[in-house]
Amino acid sequence: MISGGIKMMEKVLHSLPASEKKIAEFILDNPQSVVQTTVSELAVQSNASGSAVIRLCKSLGLNGFQDLKVRIAGDLLKETNDGYRDIEEGETVYSIVKKVANNSIQSIKETEEMVNYEDLNRAISLLVKAKTIHFFGIGASHIIAQDAQQKLLRINKNATAFLDTHLVSTLIANAGNDDVLFGISHSGETEEVIKVMSLAKKKGLKTITLTKFGPSPVSTIGDINLFTSFSSEATFRSGATSSRLAQLYMLDILFLNIVSAEYEKSIQYIDNTRAAICDLKKKEAMK
Repeated sequence: MISGGIKMMEKVLHSLPASEKKIAEFILDNPQSVVQTTVSELAVQSNASGSAVIRLCKSLGLNGFQDLKVRIAGDLLKETNDGYRDIEEGETVYSIVKKVANNSIQSIKETEEMVNYEDLNRAISLLVKAKTIHFFGIGASHIIAQDAQQKLLRINKNATAFLDTHLVSTLIANAGNDDVLFGISHSGETEEVIKVMSLAKKKGLKTITLTKFGPSPVSTIGDINLFTSFSSEATFRSGATSSRLAQLYMLDILFLNIVSAEYEKSIQYIDNTRAAICDLKKKEAMK
């Protein structure tokens, strides 16, 4: 069941132009009735124009008003959840275990609901064809970049994940037309990622971004934009806990689709790497 329309509007409401914001607010107040309306009817009901309705759908990264209605219908059929919850002073271990599980599951579920399958397929196709994929992120996003690199190296796919901005810039300066830069920034506002993305754009490299849902300086530069859920980060989650899991989830999706597209070769490479590591462990145990 496709859903996520309501969450999408809630997350970008503050950044929408006035004409689109008015429509989004009407939809959020009247989701049940909107499912049965046409573009023209919604325009009249929200005191807006039909073109503004279409622009709203585009701002949400959707394929049109029908796509939005399907997602809202899916939202209305979902069970309600408790939302993101932060820990409290002196909380029990049991309670923290439950809250972390709830937050993690919700972050991944919301990310799944926000997937634009057209853009996802474009990203997969670009990564499959790429000669080398350069992952770049700062802080917690660098850890995600390293994880992605490690996965791709296991299937003999050239990948880098350097932290040094100057070194990454050097790689981009000498990159070929078949290389891809993959910029990772949960906020979408990381200065180093913006600079590296801009350099790649100037060089003519194809770029993919992974940010929280909604417009941002990083996603504005990217050729293909992928998104994770945009939760209101609570005090202890601001250190990238739920958001980190959502990023790993998206990169796992990309990795497994690359494996699926080149299944026989990928499985052979994975078997080779597994055998090599097992052999190394045996030699170390014999020392």
